[in-house]
Amino acid sequence: MRTSGVLMHISSLPSPYGIGTMGKEARKFVHFLMKSGQSYWQVLPICPTSYGDSPYQSFSSFAGNPYFIDLDLLCREGLLKKQECEMCQWGDQAERVDYSLIYENRYPLLHKAFERFQNRIPGDYEAFCQEEADWLEDYALFMALKDSHNGVSFSQWEPELKKREKDALERAKKDLEEEIKFWKMLQYLFYRQWKRLKKYANDKGVRIIGDVPIYVAMDSADVWANPEQFYLDKELTPIDVAGCPPDAFSEDGQLWGNPLFRWDVMKEDGYGWWTKRLEKMSKLFDVIRIDHFRGFDSYYAIPFGEATARNGEWREGPGIELFRSIEKKLGRLDIIAEDLGFLTESVRKMLADSGYPGMKLLQFAFDTREDGDYLPHNYTRNSVVYAGTHDNDTILGWMKTAPRSCASFAREYLRLNRLEGYHWGVMRGVWSSVSDTAVVTMQDLLGLGSAARMNTPSTLGGNWMWRMKPDAIDSKLVRKIRKQTELYGRLPK
Repeated sequence: MRTSGVLMHISSLPSPYGIGTMGKEARKFVHFLMKSGQSYWQVLPICPTSYGDSPYQSFSSFAGNPYFIDLDLLCREGLLKKQECEMCQWGDQAERVDYSLIYENRYPLLHKAFERFQNRIPGDYEAFCQEEADWLEDYALFMALKDSHNGVSFSQWEPELKKREKDALERAKKDLEEEIKFWKMLQYLFYRQWKRLKKYANDKGVRIIGDVPIYVAMDSADVWANPEQFYLDKELTPIDVAGCPPDAFSEDGQLWGNPLFRWDVMKEDGYGWWTKRLEKMSKLFDVIRIDHFRGFDSYYAIPFGEATARNGEWREGPGIELFRSIEKKLGRLDIIAEDLGFLTESVRKMLADSGYPGMKLLQFAFDTREDGDYLPHNYTRNSVVYAGTHDNDTILGWMKTAPRSCASFAREYLRLNRLEGYHWGVMRGVWSSVSDTAVVTMQDLLGLGSAARMNTPSTLGGNWMWRMKPDAIDSKLVRKIRKQTELYGRLPK
């Protein structure tokens, strides 16, 4: 069945409180998707962000981002007062997230909610804590310890806490009891709001595509609680870290810095950590997009301490065995494989063996530095096509900054018309392709330029900040999107 959807992260929704949340505006966005004939809402990772505000660098792979908890819903429940929310400074730019203000003001406000929460604990709270205990206990303790150490990385904690000595952990649990409860409450509130939002979307015929990064942050509850699963030395320092080698886009490559998995150890326990992770994600999302899928076939390892990614090497990953093991335990999951970038024959075989749809990126089709088969006449049905993702410039931004020959090729191939708007012509190329699923960004639907770009890889600062204006969507836009969706046979049946 041919379908289509829109990529926009929750943080990009309008909100009077500085960042998008799971409240009224999220439901309005779902309604927009339904009215415009879309089957999918794709979001970025919804886990808590750490240094750099990137959703791909999180304190936990299992926890939800407290920034997305809707404050108006907490007011309705009596956990906050409207005046308390309005008195805080959230920034004066409707189209940008000010993460420093969010960090400074949201947590004191949520602590007020915690005081009231303690006086009337919901009946299902304890059941939630027990059901999620496998990751929640470690995460809540990790965050409480982190706060008590002024936010520094766990690698700088006292050795007995860093290495999780039993007596030290028991003392910490007693000393930080209230803070641990606070972090558990935040997860309860997040999961409750997310569950209701997802049900609302599903009831409207909209399925949610969620993003799962292949790697986790070094400073995370994942690594702290499961160090044996990662490529660390006895002092829990990374031996090698993740990244991408130099290519036509970056002469130094990309140094991500994430710790690498000990795939041999993971194999011994039947890939238990990955199984739990994808089981959790399959409950949070209707469809899982796995980032950097090729890293399961072979991955690039860079010696820890290197300033660039130049001196790394390729190593063999678990391959299709990992996904067969997970499918045996969880059944067939609805997965999209992000297979962009340099692909070898073994990566192509792993994708074919998995049966998962891969990704096609239309921006790459016209870049002479790319040698993939991203031109639409090369697509297969079992694929998901994008004009661009969160890591790309907007269509209008790309048309302005791309080499002249590339932009000229795009205009000729797609028969782009300046009067219509280049973005509509490129999106038409996405919708009209044979790919079963087509996804475009909200920025492109709105015809925005480079200022609305979500992320520029390998840069720090200025990323993940874009937000949609409150009045950006009107009935004319809804009708236009629906007409295109119907024209190319992508309306829900």
